[in-house]
Amino acid sequence: MGSHTHEVTDAIIDTLKRAGSVLKAEGVRFALAGGCAAYARGAAPSLHDVDFVLVEEDVPRALEMLRGVGFRTAKPPEDWLVKAFDEGDRLVDLIFRIEERPITAEMIARSNMINVAALNLPVLDATDLVISWILPMSEHSCDYGSILPQVRALREQVDWDRVAVAASTSPYASTFLTLLDRLGVACPKPPPEHADTTWP
Repeated sequence: MGSHTHEVTDAIIDTLKRAGSVLKAEGVRFALAGGCAAYARGAAPSLHDVDFVLVEEDVPRALEMLRGVGFRTAKPPEDWLVKAFDEGDRLVDLIFRIEERPITAEMIARSNMINVAALNLPVLDATDLVISWILPMSEHSCDYGSILPQVRALREQVDWDRVAVAASTSPYASTFLTLLDRLGVACPKPPPEHADTTWP
């Protein structure tokens, strides 16, 4: 890893700790997601921004708290997240909906407290994390190669049968599971005919 990559990773982790410590102190219902969550769970660093999932009703308080410690906040046109920017415009995405499915308190409760760079933070359950990556796949965004290394690193932590049930609603997500099966990464069972695909 080059020195520039180390600098980027260190800067992102610093932003993660600043934002995460504030949200944790204020009791916001959130969990670390995205590449930072994969890193916290043992995957190789691939850190470009910080993703948190949180319950939508906690979003205004989260934004207020982040502004209070110097973050600049913005509401983009997308209706499923808001953004906060640290020094140097390092990005924190606050995601409250994934593929039209609201983040729930139950999903946050399934997260695990993990030490991330000397700070204990709730980190998204590995199964939920993989589902959050593959459900939004579409004909316009279907880059299997970009998430394959992270999924491979997390494979022992994931309930693949639960992933298969959630993925059954999407041809792009279920095809990714076929790829994982062919590669020997995971072998989820086909979901029952009338499986409850509710998620999260």
